Amino acid sequence: MWAYRSGAFAFASGWPLWMLYVAIACGVAAIAATLWRRRVLGWVRLAVLGVFQTALLALVLCLLWRPVLSVERVRERENALAWVVDASASMAYGNDSQSRLQQAVTAMQQGPLQRLGKIFDVRLFAFAGEAMSLPALDAMPAPGTQTRIGDAMVQVLQTAGSVPLAGIVLFSDGAENGDSLNEERLAEIAAYGVPIHTVGIGPERTSNDLELERIDVPATAPAGVTVSATVGVRHDGVASTRLRVYDQDTLLATRELTLPANTDVTNIPIELPAGEAGTHNLRFVLDALPNERNIINNTQSHVMTVPARRRSVLYLEGEPRWEYKFLRRAIESEQSLRLASLVRTTPNKNFRQGILSPEELSDGFPADAAELFAYDAIVIGSYEAASLSAQQQRLLQDFVDKRGGSLLLLAGRYGLSAGGWANTPIAPMLPTVLPEKDGSSFVQRAAAAMPTAYGEQSAITRLSGDGRSNIEQWKSLPPLADYQALGRLRLGAVVLLDAVAGSTRTPLLAWQRYGRGATYVLGTASTLRWQMRLPPEDQRHELFWRQFAHALADSTPPRAVLSAARTVYNDEPKVELTAELRNERFEPVNDAAVELLIAPERDATYTQMMHASGDNDGRYTATLDAPAAGLYRIDMSARQGDTEVGTATTHVRRADGVVEHFATRQNRMLLERLAAMTGGRYWSLDQLDGLAAAIPYSKAGIVERQMLDLWNLPIVFIVLLLLKAGEWLLRLKWGRL
Repeated sequence: MWAYRSGAFAFASGWPLWMLYVAIACGVAAIAATLWRRRVLGWVRLAVLGVFQTALLALVLCLLWRPVLSVERVRERENALAWVVDASASMAYGNDSQSRLQQAVTAMQQGPLQRLGKIFDVRLFAFAGEAMSLPALDAMPAPGTQTRIGDAMVQVLQTAGSVPLAGIVLFSDGAENGDSLNEERLAEIAAYGVPIHTVGIGPERTSNDLELERIDVPATAPAGVTVSATVGVRHDGVASTRLRVYDQDTLLATRELTLPANTDVTNIPIELPAGEAGTHNLRFVLDALPNERNIINNTQSHVMTVPARRRSVLYLEGEPRWEYKFLRRAIESEQSLRLASLVRTTPNKNFRQGILSPEELSDGFPADAAELFAYDAIVIGSYEAASLSAQQQRLLQDFVDKRGGSLLLLAGRYGLSAGGWANTPIAPMLPTVLPEKDGSSFVQRAAAAMPTAYGEQSAITRLSGDGRSNIEQWKSLPPLADYQALGRLRLGAVVLLDAVAGSTRTPLLAWQRYGRGATYVLGTASTLRWQMRLPPEDQRHELFWRQFAHALADSTPPRAVLSAARTVYNDEPKVELTAELRNERFEPVNDAAVELLIAPERDATYTQMMHASGDNDGRYTATLDAPAAGLYRIDMSARQGDTEVGTATTHVRRADGVVEHFATRQNRMLLERLAAMTGGRYWSLDQLDGLAAAIPYSKAGIVERQMLDLWNLPIVFIVLLLLKAGEWLLRLKWGRL
């Protein structure tokens, strides 16, 4: 069968094909002339007889041209064939009687190896980390901690590079978790020109099993805030479970989950308290099902750092107003935020609050980059743009673009368009194209604030962790007393709140990214109504502004940043670290001496230097060896000569023996892609007989071309007999022999 699937049809007589076509045409003409004299039979019967006679003549003439099948087949005993077995820990899963590894070995011993051993020099390999040669199937290595199929394939191809290799047969469940089969590695493997036949082992769906497929949690969070996390649960038919989140042994949150039947993976949002400053070892745990065999994949860890540094927000107001009073009251109780405010009380007098020293803001709004860039966010209320000099307006632009800070403009008598902000350098940065100055743009008109589809997912506008309850919370808020036209939205703008007045719905709160930072506009100055017209115990006004202030300040990068690619490294001893350094004006620092102090949980501390990236962007990189499991504290200090540039700290956790217990189902898609990229095929365990028959027709290694005659096949003579017998039976039926 495989000879026909891989071969090419040809004629071996050497006679030109045009002679065959001419002979068939002449034969058809002779048949037509003969049948013409029997017109009494009718045209339908004559056509049927003509088809039978023409087919018989064409087949006989084709046989005279000697049809053959041209195939390439490996030369026997002159090629090697590699049989590679995945011996990673996931292959230890299986049914009650045999593991996946045992199923593979049993299937190989039942015949294919012996049959192929008569044609090839069969070489056995296994990989449980690195690929290794096996003297026999019973010499399998101990289960490995990672599946790195790409690395194993390259090692086998390189090991067998000195002999003609006809192909590789890979037995695996495809649970690749070492990131060794990216596009670059696939192209490298395909370049060897050796077909890889993949044999998939294990079920493609796992029943009675829950798996925490992923968790999305911020690596850092301010003290005392509520952190939004997303958990991906793979359930494969399971209807319900319970999720619990721990900080060490302290229960932070719990949630009963109802899992839909129409999907295999469900993303679950959950809110967690960030807690006090320090390092928090979070554990996300799904309750085990009755008789669930694999409960290791019910748990995932995450390291979250809560820095002690307070974020600073600068609030600029052009007049004392109630909105300022209640906004400040809502934010100032937040321990991780500092609100420094500058309120103009008379044309030449400002009132300062929340300052750290008598010198802070003593000259009004900062005119120096280092002074302004010390803040993480800026809020500008009812304040005319003309009150800031051209230099100060350019600094505002640099604050967002280069420093990466956040800027919020509030509505008011002198805010937004009414304050002339549409004609300033920051106007192109805003999420809306502010309309030209119009005295009537800020007017008293009642409207309800309602979140948009984006707002329902935003941490700023989340008054309740439940989506439906969140909408109801917004609907029950007192209406606003005013709102201001924000103008046309820019392409990158995201609207979080709309102002709804009757059938009219216009943007109320919008934001967009700009440079390294972000800009926001809020088209009302009457959120104080949410405080004044609600009972004292209703904290929705405070909650909104605290969340808004955190969104403004928390995304702003400090001068020194140290981060790892991940917070948890499962079965990976190499930790990739990146640092970013900037001076007081947030210009890249490229010539610093950056040292890391690494403190493992159980071993002695040691130091390591970081190296500049070479792109003059203030970035430094390092790769740490973290061989032992546990928590690693990493402190960075950077100096230019005797001057300290900055310090930063991060934490990572190393865990062993974990990753192989996740995604234990067969990854057939990956195995099929590997086979297709290299010219092989995907097979299941019960198709090994077909695999053994197909491999000798590989086009790799040392091959020879064979010409297989087709004229003497029994089917040819059967067709000739059927054609003649069919014509004879029809003539007998019609009485026209």
